[in-house]
Amino acid sequence: MNRGSSKVLQIVVLALLGTISFALFFLKFPLPLLPPFLKIDFGDIPAIIAGLIFSPVASVVVIGIKNFLYLAIGTGEPIGVSSNFIASSLFVLPIAIFYHKHKSIKSIIAGIGIGTIVMAIVMSLLNYVVFLPLYALFMNVEDYAVESVRRGIVLVGILPFNIIKGIIVGTLFIPVFVKMSSWIENKRTSLA
Repeated sequence: MNRGSSKVLQIVVLALLGTISFALFFLKFPLPLLPPFLKIDFGDIPAIIAGLIFSPVASVVVIGIKNFLYLAIGTGEPIGVSSNFIASSLFVLPIAIFYHKHKSIKSIIAGIGIGTIVMAIVMSLLNYVVFLPLYALFMNVEDYAVESVRRGIVLVGILPFNIIKGIIVGTLFIPVFVKMSSWIENKRTSLA
């Protein structure tokens, strides 16, 4: 396969994984005892696969496609879509980076652990400082302008949610990786 057709095939695979990620984004559910606007979805799994086959950047491209499509059909609003893009990127990048260094199940598990911690901490800070104030300003959620309300939402909602999300999505991805590892490695060598 020549370099030009290989690039076209990469673009097609990324677009396909982005579309699958978008479809999986609709299979979401809230967690009991947490704010109902926080929902777990499985749209990060195709992004992780893209990151393992191609590169960490490919996983971010798939997340970008998912969020662009979600915004384009009018289902999402810019603040939530931006938040999802950043959270998903923070989660999947360490997984892809660790895998490309060591190519093992241990590297996947380490990446999931690091990705979960990074996503939980950074998204807690970003929600407190950026996203919740933006909701207060542009979406007329006046309670979010109050510092104590934001702190409460972050500590009892966003922080535990992102930890649980990382654990659930990561735990689901491990058997997917075990089943698909030879296929992923085959595609990585033939498409990358």
